[in-house]
Amino acid sequence: MNNKILKGALAVSIFIIAGLSFWGFKSDQKNFEISKNLDIFYSLVRELNLFYVDEVKPDKLIKTGIDDMLETLDPYTVYIPESEMDDFKFMTTGEYAGIGAMISKRGGQIIVAEPYEGFPAQKSGLRAGDIFLEVDSKPVDKMVVSDVSNILKGPAKKAVKVKMQRPGEKKPFTLDIVREEIQIDPVTYYGMIDGKTGYLRLSSFTDGCSENVKNAILDLRDKRGAKNLVFDLRSNPGGLLGEAVKVTNLFVNHGQEIVSTRGKVSQWDKTYRATEQPVDSVMPLIVLVNSGSASASEIVAGALQDLDRAVILGNRTFGKGLVQTTRDLSYNTKLKVTTAKYYIPSGRCIQALDYAHRNEDGSVGNIPDSLITEFKTKKGRLVKDGGGVTPDIKIVQDTLCTLAFKLVQDYMVFDFATDFANKNKSIAPANKFEISDEIYKDFHQFLTEKKFSYESKSEQTLKALIETAKKERYFKGAQNEFNALEKSLEVSLNEDLDKFSNDIRDLLKDEIVSRYYFQKGAILAAMGNDKEIKEALLLLQNPLEYSKLLVIPAKK
Repeated sequence: MNNKILKGALAVSIFIIAGLSFWGFKSDQKNFEISKNLDIFYSLVRELNLFYVDEVKPDKLIKTGIDDMLETLDPYTVYIPESEMDDFKFMTTGEYAGIGAMISKRGGQIIVAEPYEGFPAQKSGLRAGDIFLEVDSKPVDKMVVSDVSNILKGPAKKAVKVKMQRPGEKKPFTLDIVREEIQIDPVTYYGMIDGKTGYLRLSSFTDGCSENVKNAILDLRDKRGAKNLVFDLRSNPGGLLGEAVKVTNLFVNHGQEIVSTRGKVSQWDKTYRATEQPVDSVMPLIVLVNSGSASASEIVAGALQDLDRAVILGNRTFGKGLVQTTRDLSYNTKLKVTTAKYYIPSGRCIQALDYAHRNEDGSVGNIPDSLITEFKTKKGRLVKDGGGVTPDIKIVQDTLCTLAFKLVQDYMVFDFATDFANKNKSIAPANKFEISDEIYKDFHQFLTEKKFSYESKSEQTLKALIETAKKERYFKGAQNEFNALEKSLEVSLNEDLDKFSNDIRDLLKDEIVSRYYFQKGAILAAMGNDKEIKEALLLLQNPLEYSKLLVIPAKK
């Protein structure tokens, strides 16, 4: 070997060794920093436990520290303690062993918010509004909702004793409810909404949901004659990535790319394609979305938009394009950690550019045009990133008036429905029941008896302005004007009940129908006044307009 080659080889070797040494130094340095800070954290907790003036709960203290630490990363990287594993399992599989009811706190009482149709709570006779007095012979007056929930869950086929109080009845009653394996069908409703159009609502992407969606589509198309489909993903928070791919595959051809993931570790880089033949790749399809449609919902809506397979209608979606992976930790705990971002077929990522600052309803905030990038669908239509999926047809969402919001917040609608259901054994079918003038009059009387009152947002804002004016000593000079404005803004419950009667009647209708026909009935009852569904039907009745939305607009 000549000197030049020897020197060159030696130089390369020195460079590699130096590089490895530097990498090793950086790695060792990082490990040292982790070890050092963990040691500090341990000694800090130990000293607090020994010397803090009041008794401390180390598990609560450490859990708070872990949660606050993870909050600095993103909203979706979370620690799951052993006590929350049942809830985590339910979120991913839709399964748990229990009585099959949603419970909540109403004032100082824990109540049945909704018994699920066909499950132990409903079959045993529990109703929405029933109040828990005891669970498993333990008084609930000092319990929180999670305490009661944890007792209600347990081994399948084993009974749990509950002592309940029904509003309007004097004597409490006791039930032994046998727990069952509870699996909630994520297809909360499907059916025909006119002679040619099927409708399907999916509430979450739990394990196996794609098979439920497939069966619903086949039933609508092959047995009920559906020629079009409205696929409702509104307020669907997402779930399993694999199920999102399978659901999309129901509508797109074998081999088509649906979504890809990219992360810091190469093992998370993966492209997901349609692996099966579609159930239907030609049926006109409209997907409904809103600001509550997130994660897996956005994969489905975004992929179908990018592949020009469906018209997306509604409001911009939530903007969650981060992939979480669950890692096992010690003592039966888990870490759900963000490992990658996902990208739909056009190449765009639907993750909100700023997930820390959102609108009040959780929707994506304002994004400067300079930060937005344009992409193209399969046929060349322009689509944009920046956060969420922007619909092809945008529908302005109606917001609840202050009175309606307050009626829901104060459980007035809920309590009236409870009272109504206790007095009326049956009502008209879900799609025919309406709030008559007599029922609405009874509701007004109910509010009077409950001494219900509220302030409009304008009144609240004015009060805050008056307080500020007093602090800054401007109030006296403008007191007459403030008094006049205060009088003009004073709400009248009677007038507002008349002014906003349509909104309030809809709320009452949904709540009352759910007491007799449960969730499916409430969905069916609400469909008649659903702005997005009406718009979807109008579009599907005009095939030419539908087709135009899925091609590049002609240049003028």
